Amino acid sequence: MFEDRLDRQLRIPGWNQSVLERAKIGVVGDSDYLASHYLLAAAALGICNLVVIAPWLHEGLADAASQLNPKLRLTHVEGFYTHPMWDDIFRDCQLIVDLSQFGLANKLMLNRAYQDDVPLVRAFCYQKNNEQGCKVFTYRKGREWQELEEIVCARQLPGECVHDGILGIIAAGLALEDTKNVLLGWPVPSEVVSYKSKQVVIDSATKKICVVGAGALGNFVGLALGFSGFRHITFIDPDVVEVTNLNRQVLLHAGVGSNKAEILARRLNSMFTTEAVAVVDYLSRDSDISGFDVVFDCVDNFESRIVISELCQLTGKMLVSGGSNVAAGQVIVYSPGSNDGTPAELLGLQEIVAERQISSFRRLRESCIYRPEPSVIMTNQIIAGIMVDSYRLVLAGEQPANVFYDASSDLRFAS
Repeated sequence: MFEDRLDRQLRIPGWNQSVLERAKIGVVGDSDYLASHYLLAAAALGICNLVVIAPWLHEGLADAASQLNPKLRLTHVEGFYTHPMWDDIFRDCQLIVDLSQFGLANKLMLNRAYQDDVPLVRAFCYQKNNEQGCKVFTYRKGREWQELEEIVCARQLPGECVHDGILGIIAAGLALEDTKNVLLGWPVPSEVVSYKSKQVVIDSATKKICVVGAGALGNFVGLALGFSGFRHITFIDPDVVEVTNLNRQVLLHAGVGSNKAEILARRLNSMFTTEAVAVVDYLSRDSDISGFDVVFDCVDNFESRIVISELCQLTGKMLVSGGSNVAAGQVIVYSPGSNDGTPAELLGLQEIVAERQISSFRRLRESCIYRPEPSVIMTNQIIAGIMVDSYRLVLAGEQPANVFYDASSDLRFAS
């Protein structure tokens, strides 16, 4: 069962799941959501031994982590990391992940990483001068570069944190990508990885949102919407949960055999004040989307993405389209009346599908276990978070840039 759940990532060339399962990871958190987002994603990836120092963990995310990974051994120490006396609980850790937002912890962790020669993944969210975002850098002994100044917070002691569920999802995905790379001996970026956008204030509660696809992207889009105060969400998906979905579709645990949209809506409503509903069907060219303010494209095949693009273009509907594979992804925002093409036009999906000679978007419901392409959680986290961040920029009257993510590049992001 556990191995079946990880099937899609075991297909990645060079992947060594036993290294991830044996690793002991130390996590320094703060009073924000970031440590909880990281815990959930790490458990889904099959990391089984985590020691976390943080004042608290989000109950719903921590519970989902334990449900997703039955081998998870979580030691949670409630408090702030403010003194080296806490170092003993990190003994035997192969990696430390510092997610705190105060300089004292950052300096203590860097000093420990230097003295004990332990890799340190540093990630945090920030808001400053109308800009907000997150930064990630992996320190190893010998990387005492000027970039270290960027990752130490100016505030020295615990205090008010940046509480942003969207940025937390993106930062956790970036931190887990580096965690995986360090443990597997794969390269990490030589520079500080940075995602940033404009800090905005929006009225989210009244917006009516359609999410097409309740898979990996749909799960994290749903989480990001819930953390951002959106309430009226409709998930459309005809598929049922399979065990091989559970390494990345984090809210569908204990739902194998049930419809994805129904499970996802139910889980979100139990965690937030959402009034999410499910439609067990495909979105077709005849579907009525007139009652929605925006459509989120979270499907996993080009044929369906073409249909969604054409329907939004025909009906003048705002579309936020996301796509991901094992190491890359993109977010494209389509605004009605603009001269920009739809996501399907910009990505040339019609031409790709024509070359495949596939005529129907209603793909066969073949089991994921027989599908050849690998898939992993991090790209879905990152792309879904950026999708919701792009929409809140739209609501604030901004025009977000299309974003392209590449896990193999030093900068990670391009517009």
